[in-house]
Amino acid sequence: MISYRCYEPGDEEQIVELWNEILPLDPITSKRFRNLVLLDANFDPKGLQLAVEDGKVIGCVYAVRRLLPMYGADLEPENGWIPFFFVHRDFRRSGVGNVLMEAAINFLAAEGRKNVFFASYAPNYILPGIDEAAYPEGYDFLLQQGFEKQYSPVAMDKTLVGYTYPEPVLQLKKQREQEGYSFAIAQDKDIYEVIQFANNEFNPDWGRAIREGLLQGLPLNQVLIARNASKLVGFCLHGSYEGIPDRFGPFGVDPEEQGKGLGKILLHECLKNMRSLGLHGAWFLWTGEKSAAGHLYKSTGFEITRRFHVMKKSI
Repeated sequence: MISYRCYEPGDEEQIVELWNEILPLDPITSKRFRNLVLLDANFDPKGLQLAVEDGKVIGCVYAVRRLLPMYGADLEPENGWIPFFFVHRDFRRSGVGNVLMEAAINFLAAEGRKNVFFASYAPNYILPGIDEAAYPEGYDFLLQQGFEKQYSPVAMDKTLVGYTYPEPVLQLKKQREQEGYSFAIAQDKDIYEVIQFANNEFNPDWGRAIREGLLQGLPLNQVLIARNASKLVGFCLHGSYEGIPDRFGPFGVDPEEQGKGLGKILLHECLKNMRSLGLHGAWFLWTGEKSAAGHLYKSTGFEITRRFHVMKKSI
């Protein structure tokens, strides 16, 4: 007999166990589940829907909405997210996933949400969206549930084995320095400005990642900044997300300063820094393949390793 209920304390071990069985390309530890879900300020047990048979968790759909604004006072009152879902192989196409997803959507609808996204939830997204190649059944399930593809970010990786700082970029850096630009490791006096710059020019999640990364022990020597005279015009770092040192980003250059190669310089300054720390690779989960950043990464030797689809359903 299958029963359906919300999360209860003590379910974590079974959720993590089933997760690792069903999502083999994206395993998780109890610590990461605790940090990304249970300790999330937006976590509500009513959003974590479970299917149980004979005391065993056989399915899970997680729904979340903002209780704490990402920035300012914006709670994004019309939006909700499904960061992850999975059903035991023995119970696929049995209706279990349908019941769980309906319960999750009803939870968000009852909270006044009009849009549901998979899985572009910040700050604690697991993946940017559904990896169709890795989980074709999951992608088909979302389509059947009425989700529509919005856009398709890519993950990229670059080996740092044998990496050397390119001479043309070094010459470009010297030219920009002669013009009044500077590139340096961030100091305490730069922190507030970098976070505000990330929030205002790019994405509040980037400012949050920098702030929380530093709170959790991110060394300042992993944060690089660029200035035009005294004006901050760019930043680049690694190790800010979950403390994973080879995870690159966030990274941004003032739109008014783009086209001067500042991003290329910052990127190589960061890669040089990562290699000097003994890292063998650099990777990130989310960029637009056709974007300016995407072209920069590819020209630097990053290769696309995964593709995702951000999905949306109106309710």
